[in-house]
Amino acid sequence: MYSAIMYFTRRFSIEASSLVAAGIGLAIVGYTGRYVMRRMPAWSIKMSEAVKSLDAQKLANNKYYRGGFESRMSRREASLILGVSPTANKAKVKEHFKKVMAVNHPDRGGSPYIAAKINEAKDLLEK
Repeated sequence: MYSAIMYFTRRFSIEASSLVAAGIGLAIVGYTGRYVMRRMPAWSIKMSEAVKSLDAQKLANNKYYRGGFESRMSRREASLILGVSPTANKAKVKEHFKKVMAVNHPDRGGSPYIAAKINEAKDLLEK
C-alpha cells in the first residue's frame, strides 16, 4: 500500500510539473505576441517612411519597366517593349521582334493588344 501511494504521488508531481512548464511556455508566447502587436504600428510607420525615402530615379532605372503604355509610343517605350536599345539597327530589332512576338502571338494564347503594341514598336524602331 505504501508503494502505491508513493507511485501516485510521484506520478502526480511529474504531471503537475509538466502542467506548470506548459503554463509558463504559454505565458511566454502570450507576452511575446502582445509585445509584437504593440510594436507593430511603430514598425509600419518606419517601413512606410523607408519606402517614401526611396529615390524614384533608382526605381526608374530598374531592369523592369513599371507603368502602362503611353498614349503615343515613343522610341524609349518601343525599345523597352522589344528589349533593345533605342539606337539598335534594323537586324537587331527584327531579331528581338521575332523572339517577343513568338511568345506573345495571339494564336499561341497571347493578347491581341500586346501583339499590336509589339508590331507598333517594331514599325517605329525600323523607321
